Amino acid sequence: VKDVVYATETILKSHSSILNADRVGICGGSHGGYLSGHCTGQYPDLFKVSAMRNPVTNIATMVTATDIMDWCYIETFGIGQYDWTKFRGPTKEELAGMWEASPIAHVENVRAPTLV
Repeated sequence: VKDVVYATETILKSHSSILNADRVGICGGSHGGYLSGHCTGQYPDLFKVSAMRNPVTNIATMVTATDIMDWCYIETFGIGQYDWTKFRGPTKEELAGMWEASPIAHVENVRAPTLV
């Protein structure tokens, strides 16, 4: 998320003569939709509109209903934080961490019109 914001702000500053900072949009699909959701929720003053195709919006509700549950654990906790040899469902604490790592945790900040 910080990389996307840095790149966006850098381009806006370096091309301010042709870009309008009041008209910045963001779009993405799948993981790109996940980033778009985070960006509009965490940086509502920067991103004014968003389009998200099949975004990950809530890792906690996704983890037990997906074929990429490894992504859910790695995206939330980092590599090596889950023992794949002892398959089990997520703990209450892990679900809370997944919620916090999800765009939905920032939904109250979103002001951008968003197409999902």
